[in-house]
Parts: sequence; C-alpha cells; structure tokens
Amino acid sequence: MACEYSGVVRDAFWKAGHDAVSCDLLPTDSPGPHIQGNVLDLLGDGFDLMCAHPPCTYLANSGSKWLYKGGKGDNGRDPERWAKMEAGAEFFRALQSAPIPRICVENPIIHGYAKQIVGQQSQTVQPWQFGHGEVKATCLWLKGLPLLTPTDIVEGREARVHKLGPSADRWKLRSTTYTGIASAMAAQFS
Repeated sequence: MACEYSGVVRDAFWKAGHDAVSCDLLPTDSPGPHIQGNVLDLLGDGFDLMCAHPPCTYLANSGSKWLYKGGKGDNGRDPERWAKMEAGAEFFRALQSAPIPRICVENPIIHGYAKQIVGQQSQTVQPWQFGHGEVKATCLWLKGLPLLTPTDIVEGREARVHKLGPSADRWKLRSTTYTGIASAMAAQFS
C-alpha cells in the first residue's frame, strides 16, 4: 500500500487474508507491517498488487486556483506551484507505470492540468456506496483490476470532510481512506 501511513487499506487486506505492507515517508498510525521510506525504491521488488495513495496537494481540483498568482482570476502562472504540480503528477505516473501487474492509484477529483499528465480515472466512487454516510468523490486509476462494485449504499449523505475546520491533523483526516472502500478493495481486488 503505497503512500499509506494510516494502515487502513493495509489492515483491510490483512483481515481478508493477504500478506500486505504499507509504505510511506511517515511512520504508520496503526501498528502493522510498514516500511518508512520512499516507495519508488520498492516498486521492482516483485509485488503482485499495489494500492497507491499519492499526495494530492497539487493535483486536486479543489486547489487548482492556486496554480496562478493571486488566484485563478490572474493570468500569471505561479512557477513554484506549477513545478510542484508537475512533480506530483510525474510521481503519480511512476506509480501507475510500476512493474506490478495489478495497480489501483487513488486520488480525489484532479484538475485538468494534472489529468493531461496522468490520464482519465477508471472510476469514481463515493463513501456512501460502501457504508459511510459521506460525500467525498474518490477517483481510481486501475490497471489489471475490476471496477469496484458498491457493497452498502446508505442514506444520510453529508459532505462532512469538506467542512472540517483548520487543525494540525486536517490533512490526515481528509486523506484517510474510508474503511468500507478499503474492505471492498481487499475483497474485490483479490
């Protein structure tokens, strides 16, 4: 599980009987098999499946206005932000093209500039399709894997994660995979 410090997806695969390990530059938030380091160093190590969660800071549609100095209304590109977006997209592409037969790369809805580099997602899912009363579009780029089939469609859909107030852990709370989606990946990607 590339770029996963939370252990949510790793743990779902373990519970489903798979030998899984997470890898991130950060230490894991949940005890379990974890490699703290650069996932690019491990891509050729013979894995048969990878679920990757690359950083979305410069790729997400929600932040596209910051690619321009003074916001989206300004015609001038912010060179530093554009360079970080391009580097983020190239990292995403490195994960997509890893020598692993089955790959799922997950990110929120990305903006058109990033999409020109990484391509169109295979599918978009929502937490409410997997047992959570939440609205948060999650895009999946799939290689050698089936589309995820919803497992538990629920009512009471609310965009809670979008309404989180400022905090030191806001980015972690916004980026953690929902357990229902992780369980569906473990069951359906096996």
